[in-house]
Amino acid sequence: MSVLLKNIIRFILLILFQVLVLDRILIHQLVNPSLYMLFVLLLPFNLPRPALQLLGFLLGLSLDMFTDTMGIHAAACVFIAYLRPFILNILSPQGGFEGTQRTPSVTSMGTSQFAIYVSVLVLLHHIVYFCLSVFSFSDPLYLLMKILLSTATSLFLILIYELLFFSRK
Repeated sequence: MSVLLKNIIRFILLILFQVLVLDRILIHQLVNPSLYMLFVLLLPFNLPRPALQLLGFLLGLSLDMFTDTMGIHAAACVFIAYLRPFILNILSPQGGFEGTQRTPSVTSMGTSQFAIYVSVLVLLHHIVYFCLSVFSFSDPLYLLMKILLSTATSLFLILIYELLFFSRK
């Protein structure tokens, strides 16, 4: 299967899963699980930054249309799409990532580097998303708890996704 077709299918399935399943789960108004940003995180290494930001914008805008959130998802996705090359440059070894795979994964990056990469970008996504959605710092403890618990839940879902779908090559 080509990389383009695989990413189109991933785009559609992640949005549908987010809208139809995960957006219906809300635990004590603190935990809002998200998996859709995984599309941006798993795009190929060599994708140019403008294309990456455009795809992040389209992903966020698609989710904004389903959830009626007026661009909050788009802003958060464009933010992590912008920062993604910087994070990958910091984490990449001298000669680049090993392996034949051209996308970030446990097999191409290694378990610890992939975990750091995903954790940093998911945390940054949630910081932007929840700061824009709450749009108030009147209760910073509530905002911090919402960011941290939602990040932990999202990282758990990403771990499950990686265990189900990553290939051992």
